[in-house]
Amino acid sequence: MEDFTGGVTEMYELNQAPANLYRIMLKAYERSSLMGCSIEPDPNVLEAQTPEGLIKGHAYSITRVKYVDINTPRSSGKIPLIRIRNPWGNEAEWNGPWSDKSPEWRFIPDEEKEEIGLTFDDDGEFWMSYQDFKTQFSRLEICNLNPDSLSEEGILSSHKRKWEMSMFEGEWVRGVTAGGCRNYLETFWHNPQYCITLEDPDDEDEDDKCTVIVALMQKNHRSQRKMGMECLTIGFAMYHLQDPDNLPKPLDLNFFKYNTSVARSPSFINLREVNCRFKLPPGVYCIVPSTFEPNEEGEFILRVFSEHRNHMEENDEEVGLGAVDERVHDSCDGSPHDERHVVNNPEPEEEKVQDKVKEFFLKIAGEDMEVDWMELKEILDYAMRNELPGRSSSQDSIVNMILSVLCGVVCRDTPLGQAFETKNEGFSKDVCRSMVAMMDVDRSGKLGFEEFKALWIDIRHWKSVFSLYDKDGSGCLSAFELRQALNSAGYRLNNHILNILAHRYSTKNGMITFDDYMMCAVRLKAMIDIFHEKDPDNTNTAMFTLEEWVEKTLYS
Repeated sequence: MEDFTGGVTEMYELNQAPANLYRIMLKAYERSSLMGCSIEPDPNVLEAQTPEGLIKGHAYSITRVKYVDINTPRSSGKIPLIRIRNPWGNEAEWNGPWSDKSPEWRFIPDEEKEEIGLTFDDDGEFWMSYQDFKTQFSRLEICNLNPDSLSEEGILSSHKRKWEMSMFEGEWVRGVTAGGCRNYLETFWHNPQYCITLEDPDDEDEDDKCTVIVALMQKNHRSQRKMGMECLTIGFAMYHLQDPDNLPKPLDLNFFKYNTSVARSPSFINLREVNCRFKLPPGVYCIVPSTFEPNEEGEFILRVFSEHRNHMEENDEEVGLGAVDERVHDSCDGSPHDERHVVNNPEPEEEKVQDKVKEFFLKIAGEDMEVDWMELKEILDYAMRNELPGRSSSQDSIVNMILSVLCGVVCRDTPLGQAFETKNEGFSKDVCRSMVAMMDVDRSGKLGFEEFKALWIDIRHWKSVFSLYDKDGSGCLSAFELRQALNSAGYRLNNHILNILAHRYSTKNGMITFDDYMMCAVRLKAMIDIFHEKDPDNTNTAMFTLEEWVEKTLYS
């Protein structure tokens, strides 16, 4: 039913039926939900028939759910009845109370019989009481239809209702958004997060609560099965947000340390879909879908059904620029060569360093006083290795200081220097080309000294950030650290962009090398700068002609 309709299916074991199941069935009928029931089959007898005329193992359909008026000699009121159809469509019908021509029907007024369309044909369709239904049948399935499956005309003409639905598609990416379940608290907060606002309680709900059905389905399940891959073990948890405006986006590690879920999937299980129905007070909730283990990759669809309109959105960062981490500033403040000092009224010693930087630059640049990407690579590679031939011992400390400031490294015996030196090839040509393109304002394909000096500031910041998170000195960051590292560098990115960056720049084991990290930072800065050129008023929108877009993206 779910595959044909795009709905969300709930299953109920009738020997464990919730107290309000008949109310659930009534509302499901009002919303044109598809309902079926069955009796556990007899393993020894195919299509075994019970003494009451029911067939085991059949998929019966439920065609009507209604409180029917009843008048007996002693009392009057309403009785919960259910109309059921045998797929055979023949005389194999229920023969107990409320079956065709049973004596109970004489207590039902004629107008009520007419309203429910009562007939006594051998058509496989019959009525039975709710209590007998729970006793005789084993399982109930309700397929709640997507609102798009119902036409407005049909709803209006039949006084039917419809569910309100919100839907998002997402993915778990190794090392970025595949954080695993709550057992893995350090990475759990990296999972995708979705906020849902429930404003109005259900109609006629005595507790003023809202019905919510949350369904998490993994995509591409069949194609993966053909390749021998099993379903991921998936589940979700829901958290109540008391003061959502004063919480970080996304919710961070500290939030999950000190807050427990108010609802969750019954278990983590390797099925295509996991869903559950909840009754929650109005408020704002955060849903966190996840795999059981971290670093399991897959795509998913998250759907939420509610009786009244709900507002659902990704609980994620807005893309843009933010403040640079204070720890990065602190690391710069410790040196007399912080770019803020260089630009604003430098001290005599700093002026001397700037002069040496310029002298070294001009030596490499040659007559045109500009460096192309190959010359830039030469400068950066020498700086990273701290191996400039031909310098005198008296110049050694000055040049070493210049190059340390330039590239943010001290010498080859630092962990980063060792990691870099083992590569031998130094900075890649793509990184150097992108650096030139990023700073090349006049589009000459080369950098003048002022452009070079601005690049030096960026490189120093990015390297400081890298060192901040490369705590083990491996020369690599885990992709889980990428969001924090880029945030510290002043970039605010959401999960969609982080997933793309991880796909592009991380290794198979979810690590990002220094070279790839630098490439990532360069491209991010270039693209954001290109956008801001076209959005001087910070409206978060920009207009490009096709020619402009191709020119700028190719050059960056």
